[in-house]
Amino acid sequence: MRKKKRRNAACEESSYRCDACGEEIVVPIDLSAGSSQEYVEDCPVCCRPNLIHVELEENGEARVWAERE
Repeated sequence: MRKKKRRNAACEESSYRCDACGEEIVVPIDLSAGSSQEYVEDCPVCCRPNLIHVELEENGEARVWAERE
């Protein structure tokens, strides 16, 4: 039986600072969605929309940042 390689759990979530209120928000990372991702998500603290950017580096690290929509 072959074992599947598991990615480090730290690579499957990351965080960003809400551009409106400054709160640090932890988000899951969809590793199957490609190395460059963008989506809109409302801040769970202040409810303002943020445009979330995700870039997956070759070493598996995720870089995440937000801008106001």
